[in-house]
Amino acid sequence: MKTLATLALILMGVIPMAGMAATRTVTLAVPGMTCPVCPVTIKKSLEKVAGVGDITPDLMRKTVTISYDDTKTQPAALMQATAAAGYPSSVQH
Repeated sequence: MKTLATLALILMGVIPMAGMAATRTVTLAVPGMTCPVCPVTIKKSLEKVAGVGDITPDLMRKTVTISYDDTKTQPAALMQATAAAGYPSSVQH
């Protein structure tokens, strides 16, 4: 009976489930993004990172906005992926 009550509270959102994934969004500044091929290369490198969802590069602003599952990846891994592709980046605040 106690298990049923706990399950009901979890389903109602009163008790958060441990390990529950949250989708986060981060914008990275990518100063080396200078030509039309750059966003394609950056997007391909980020697609290889587990937990990455939407990727929106913006060549004019030299940024890339990424949604990700925070239980699978973090901004540091995203920055590492862009750097590995030849485009160092930093979190834009």
